[in-house]
Amino acid sequence: MSATQLLIFSKRHDIRYETMKYNKYLSESIFSFIALFQLVSFNVLGQEQPKINSELLNNKWEAQWISYPDVSLLDYGVFHFRKTLNLSEKPSKFIVHISGDNRYRFFVNGTEVCKGPARGDLANWRFETIEISKYLKAGDNVLSSVVWNFGDDKPLAQISNKTAFIVQGNDSAESIINTDKTWKVYKNESYTSPILQSSHTVVGLGVDVDGNKYPYGWEQINFNDNAWKQPVLLGNGIPRGKSTFWDWGLVPRNIPFMEYKFQRIKEVKRTKNIIVESGFLNGESPINVPVNSKVKILFDQTILTTAYPEIVVSGGNGSIIEIRYAEAMVDEKGIKGNRHQIDNKKMLSYYSDKFRPDGGSERHFQPLWFRTFRYLELTVETKNEPLIINDLYAYFTAYPFEEKASFTSNDSALQSIWDVGWRTARLCAGETYYDCPYYEQLQYVGDTRIQALISLYVANDDRLMRNAIDQFYNSLLPMGLTQSRFPCSQPQVIPTFSLSWIEMVHDFWMHRDDKVFVEKYLNGIRNVLNWYQQQIDETGMLGPMDWWNFVDWSFGQWNSQKPIGGTPSGAMDGNSSIITLQYAHALQMATELFEAFGNKHQAEEYRKLSLSLINNTHVKCWDNGKGLLADTPEKKSFSQHANVLAILVNMFDVQSDKELFNKIESDKSLIQTTLYYKFYLIQAMKEAGLANDYISNLEPWTEMIKIGLTTFAETPEPTRSDCHAWSASPNYHFLSIICGINPMSPGFKTVIIEPHLGDLKYIKANMPHVAGDIIVELKKIKDDGIEGIVVLPKGLSGKFVWNGKEISLDGGKHKIKIN
Repeated sequence: MSATQLLIFSKRHDIRYETMKYNKYLSESIFSFIALFQLVSFNVLGQEQPKINSELLNNKWEAQWISYPDVSLLDYGVFHFRKTLNLSEKPSKFIVHISGDNRYRFFVNGTEVCKGPARGDLANWRFETIEISKYLKAGDNVLSSVVWNFGDDKPLAQISNKTAFIVQGNDSAESIINTDKTWKVYKNESYTSPILQSSHTVVGLGVDVDGNKYPYGWEQINFNDNAWKQPVLLGNGIPRGKSTFWDWGLVPRNIPFMEYKFQRIKEVKRTKNIIVESGFLNGESPINVPVNSKVKILFDQTILTTAYPEIVVSGGNGSIIEIRYAEAMVDEKGIKGNRHQIDNKKMLSYYSDKFRPDGGSERHFQPLWFRTFRYLELTVETKNEPLIINDLYAYFTAYPFEEKASFTSNDSALQSIWDVGWRTARLCAGETYYDCPYYEQLQYVGDTRIQALISLYVANDDRLMRNAIDQFYNSLLPMGLTQSRFPCSQPQVIPTFSLSWIEMVHDFWMHRDDKVFVEKYLNGIRNVLNWYQQQIDETGMLGPMDWWNFVDWSFGQWNSQKPIGGTPSGAMDGNSSIITLQYAHALQMATELFEAFGNKHQAEEYRKLSLSLINNTHVKCWDNGKGLLADTPEKKSFSQHANVLAILVNMFDVQSDKELFNKIESDKSLIQTTLYYKFYLIQAMKEAGLANDYISNLEPWTEMIKIGLTTFAETPEPTRSDCHAWSASPNYHFLSIICGINPMSPGFKTVIIEPHLGDLKYIKANMPHVAGDIIVELKKIKDDGIEGIVVLPKGLSGKFVWNGKEISLDGGKHKIKIN
C-alpha cells in the first residue's frame, strides 16, 4: 500500500493508445513494459496454479538471496537484477518461484509477468510461483527484476528484513535461473529520497525521479549490462520451519494476483494557464505546454478509485511534473462538503509524485504501487524546452473479487447503496483487506470481520478471509492477544479486536465446511480468552485493562496522551459492560466451536464463564428506572452499544429484547453507534425479532450518497476517510436480512431463508453458495402474505420461514405462497 512508490520509465514506438485501451494487440517494437503488463497480468491471473516441487517446501533452496554490494541493505534504494541465459529450444514448461524484499516486479524478455511478494511477515514470507515458458524462446533470453526498499519511509503495512531478491527453478532443468553470482545488479540513482508529507497517512511517501538518470530498456534483451555489478550473496532460501533460523521463512502465495484494468480519466474540472482539448481524455489531443510555463490541471475520475496512474510525455527536458492525489476537495475551513462540488475548494492531498523528463519521446511514468484518488491534480513547470503531454490514464487495481451476487427491489435507492457498498468493498481489498485505501491500507481485525462476510456473500470467495484469519493468528503475542492490525511493522494491540478475530473464525466455520482449517486456530482462541479471563476482578466483570480498548468512534477521538479514542467508560478504569459483554459473546462463539471439535469440557467452562459475566453485568449495570444497561456500575453513561451487546448475548427474553431495542432506537440521549458499530446494531435488531425495521435504518447510507460520496465513509461527517469497508455492511445485510439467507448449520450445509421486506413490495436476489446459486424472487400479497420462487442448488436443503410459518426446501425450484 506504499505511497513511496517507484515510478517506471519506459519508451514506446509506433503504438496507438487505443491499443492499450482494448489490449488486442501489441507491436513487436514496443519498448514499454507498462503496456505489455496489461496482457501479462491477464495471462498470469488466468493461469492454473503451477504445482510446486515438494522438495522446495521441505528443504533449503539451492537459490541464494542476492542483493547489491557495498551499501546498507536497510536504507532506501531501487535496484535492478538481470540474468541472461541461452536455451537450445523453447521449453514446453518452465516453472519458477520468486520473492523479494520490500517488493519486486519480474520480467521475462522485457515482458512483466508478475509482481510481489504478497504481504506477510518474516516468518511467513510469500513467494510467487509462475509458469513462464510462453515468454521464453530458443536462443538468448533475459530474466530481470526491479526490487525496491523504502527503508524508514516504507508503508506501515510493510514488514521488511533487508533489500534482497531470489529466484528458484522448480526442478533441476529450471535451476539454471537460480539466483547466484551469475546474476547482475544495478543501483538506480534516478530515485532520490522521498518527498516529505503530512503525518495524516502511513502509506509511505511520494517520490522524486530524474529521468535523465534512468537506465531505459534495462529489462530488454539487447540492453548492455556490462557495467552492472556482481551481487552479494545473503544465504539460501529457507522454507518456513525447515531451519533453526531464518531471514525470511518462505511460504507459497495463497491468494490470486491483483486485477489490473485500463481506466480512462473521466473529466477535466479546471485548468490554469493551459487549454485542454476534449479529445485529450480519449488519448487523441495532446496537451502542448510552452517553454518557461507553469500550468495546472484538475482531473476528476468521478468516482473514487485505486489505480496506477500513468502519464506519457515527450520533450520537456528540465521540466518538473507533479501529480497530487485526493479523495475530496475542501473549502478554506477544511470542510469537504458535497464531493461533486469543487467551486472555491482546493485539493486535500497528503502525498504526490514528481517526475523530471529527460526530453525523450513518449516517456511513460507510472508508480510501481497504486494511488487512491477521485481528484488528480497535474502541475507542470517547463524550462527551456516545451513539453507534450501525450496522454494520461490509469490502471484500476484491487483484489480480483467478482460480483456474483445481485440484489434488486422496488426501491431504486437500495440499488445505489448496493453499488456504492460494493465499490467500497472492492477498493478496501488488495493483497490483504484494507481499513481504507488512502490513509492507512492496514488490515485491522474489526474492519476485516465485516469485509470477510461481504466477500463470502457477494463474491463467494473465501481466500482473502482465510489469509486474514491466518495472518492474525501469526500476529499472536506472548501475552495471548492478537495484534490489532497485521501485517504491520509497528505492533499495536486492541484487545477487543482479538475478540473480533474469534468471531471471525466462527463466521468462517458457519459458512465454510473446512474443519482442518478452523481447528488449527482453537489454541489461539484459547490464548485470547485466557488473557481476558485474567482481567476479571472481584466484581465478576472485567477490571481495568491495558492497551487500546477501542469499541466505536462515538466514544471520542484519539488523544496523544492516552489511547482513549473510541474507548468507552470503564475500559481503562474497570467494569466496562460493553467490553465484558463482548468477551461473553466471544465465549459463546468459542463454546460452539470447542463443542463441535469434541472438547466438551472446555466448551462447558466457556459456557459457564459467559453466563457468569452476563449475570454479573446485569446485576451491576442494569438501571431499573431507565430500563437500560449502563456502560459501568456507576450508571453515569448510557450507550446503544451496551444494550446492543445485551441483546446479542441473550441477556433477556425475546419480548424484552424488542422493548429494549425500541428504546435504544428512540432514545437519542444515548451514545449513538457510528457506521462501524451499526453492523452490530443491525445484528441486534435481527436478534430482537425486528428485522423488518432494517430498511428504516439506512438513512446514514442514503445521506452519504446525497453528498456525493462514491464510497462509504469511515464515520459520519466530518470524516477523515471517504472509503472505509466497515461501512459497506449493507451488502451483507441486504442478503442476510432483507432476503434472509443464512446458514442453518455449520459449513452452510443447510440454509434458512427468512426474508424481512419491511416496506418493500418486491425483491429479487442471487447469492452464490459453494454448491451453486441461491435465488429468491418474492413479492408481498394481501394480508401480509408472500409469494414467489426460491431456488436452491443441488444438494442443499433447508427451510423458508415467513411470519412463523415454515416450508421445507431442498435442491431445485420451489414456488412459495404463504397467506
